[in-house]
Amino acid sequence: MSGSRHDPVAPTRAQSLASGAAIDAHLHDDHQIVYAGRGVLAVTTGTGTWIAPATRALWVPAGTVHAHQAHGELELHLVGVAANDNPLGLDEPTVLAVGPLLRELILAYTRTPHPDSPERGRLRAVLLDQLRASAQQPLHLPTPNSPQLRAVCEILHADPADGRTLAALGREVGASDRTLSRLFRADLGMSFPQWRTQLRLYRALIMLAENTPVTVVAHRCGWSSPSAFIDVFRRTFGHTPGSHQSHAPGQSR
Repeated sequence: MSGSRHDPVAPTRAQSLASGAAIDAHLHDDHQIVYAGRGVLAVTTGTGTWIAPATRALWVPAGTVHAHQAHGELELHLVGVAANDNPLGLDEPTVLAVGPLLRELILAYTRTPHPDSPERGRLRAVLLDQLRASAQQPLHLPTPNSPQLRAVCEILHADPADGRTLAALGREVGASDRTLSRLFRADLGMSFPQWRTQLRLYRALIMLAENTPVTVVAHRCGWSSPSAFIDVFRRTFGHTPGSHQSHAPGQSR
């Protein structure tokens, strides 16, 4: 990602972003925890996009060039972590589960106005303890390098509901399904069905953040029925899309 700016210290703060607003590509010398208390956040690097609703946070390692994109009215919370203190031992962006306790710790920590108080120090220690216990989540949409694979992915980005087989898509881009299947594994680290599901979930989260009805989301993202969409969404996120849209933490009821 060219043209990025260098912010030496990763900030700790809370801020609001309007739907569609963006923070341009930048990097920090410190690690950063990025959390959306409301709305859906997408973080993009040169290798792909990570997406997080209010039940997930993003770990962004020090030195990672990244950009933020808001979907829905976004309440953004940022926690800086010194580069020599990597409580998770992670060297690439990662989506982490955020339970009720960790959520409240992040909100309280980023809203506390006294950065050097003993109370804040204890709050931070508990926050990092909870972060260490958070499960990693496979909500990563990697960016392909192969021109043929990139062409297939662009077709599906334009219409996630496109249900053609890999062989049919391959005929359009001039590659066999065997070649494309191998490229998905080698280039993106996942199978074609896994990548397409990730793309559809990514698009579904964005549409839900914009208050699109669940039945419309299911149709536009390529599920055969709303019930099929709800089943995949529940297995991935632990709650239904309707619950995510109307009653997710931080959302108005």
